[in-house]
Amino acid sequence: MAMQLREKDHIEVCISGFGGQGVVLAGMILGRAAAVEEGRNAVMAQSYGPESRGGASNAEVLIADGEIAYPHCVNPDVVMTLAQAAYDKYGATRPAGALLIAEKDLVELDREAEKGKKSILVPFTALADKVGRRIVLNMVTLGFLCRATGVVTPEALREAIKSSVPPGTEALNLQAFEAGMNYTEGL
Repeated sequence: MAMQLREKDHIEVCISGFGGQGVVLAGMILGRAAAVEEGRNAVMAQSYGPESRGGASNAEVLIADGEIAYPHCVNPDVVMTLAQAAYDKYGATRPAGALLIAEKDLVELDREAEKGKKSILVPFTALADKVGRRIVLNMVTLGFLCRATGVVTPEALREAIKSSVPPGTEALNLQAFEAGMNYTEGL
């Protein structure tokens, strides 16, 4: 069931959760993979609440072969929600054609809002815990996003991760990415 978004000439991905989940870093890495590693145009808009941890956080990543005229998601292809408030704001109201990828243990879907829409629930937090550190949840999400949608190549994301995470954490972050890539339930 994996989509192949990479074949589209304009892609919109919305990643949302709460502060401390690494949503903005995940968006930056996705954009870097598309732009630096694959040579496409990419832009990211971010928003977050005033709190450093626990407040709302959102990253909108647009990837295109041509110019990007507006740096926000208007018609997202994928909406990833890692918290209930993020789902309520972005996931439940997404367009019918947008795939929802949600954190299974933190998000309860609205059955009425989900009628006729595609969604996948993934235990991202549990997968990160298995890797050994919950802080790499965002890398697990990137691995699953890559596997489920083909938005960029796994190689591009691996390179972007290595050049974006703090020195000395590359192996842990790549291990988390692989955990997400290897999770196939729901695909």
